[in-house]
Amino acid sequence: MIRNPRDLKRYTASERANHWVVGICFILLALSGLAFFHPSLYPLVHLFGGGTWARILHPWIGVVMAVFFIIMFFRFASLNRMGEADWDWLSKVGKMVDGDDHDMPVQGKYNGGQKLLFWGLTVCMVLITVSGVVMWRSQFSFPVGMMRISAVVHAAAAAFMIGLIFVHVYAALWTRGTIRAMLYGTVTRAWAKQHHRAWYRQMTGKN
Repeated sequence: MIRNPRDLKRYTASERANHWVVGICFILLALSGLAFFHPSLYPLVHLFGGGTWARILHPWIGVVMAVFFIIMFFRFASLNRMGEADWDWLSKVGKMVDGDDHDMPVQGKYNGGQKLLFWGLTVCMVLITVSGVVMWRSQFSFPVGMMRISAVVHAAAAAFMIGLIFVHVYAALWTRGTIRAMLYGTVTRAWAKQHHRAWYRQMTGKN
């Protein structure tokens, strides 16, 4: 892809790699987790070499995802603090969905929806990780009661996280020009000015 040298750098190669490791791990965990969730989905275990391998790999992939999510959290947490403009943006998000984004509040590198998604995913990751550790019988030994509660929490948090990821992917596809940021690390100045004007001003010094 030929990129304009005037394009703005949105993500470094390291940040993009971090994102894709978490994303790939999530897909693998979702597929193996769904296989364990319902008998009709059990054939998905064949993607991992069978039921035994799926059960062995699932928690270890979870460890990788948790580690890289923690790295991503500390990279982006400060940029995702909610402010008054973010709550104002969320209150008007219906207009943007209808295609009228001209009077949306000026946003920084991330808008209110992206920030809310970030914190929602963070809560899900904490619940999934803690409950997953409690359920990991080959490595730990917790009371049966705790394991049963953890199984419910794990499934509920995972289902909610899958929903959030669907929203994340849909929003990225719906907002034209967003995907290239995670593929190549850059966005056009026009894109930045339209969707994240405060960040555009910060990066260019222009209005």
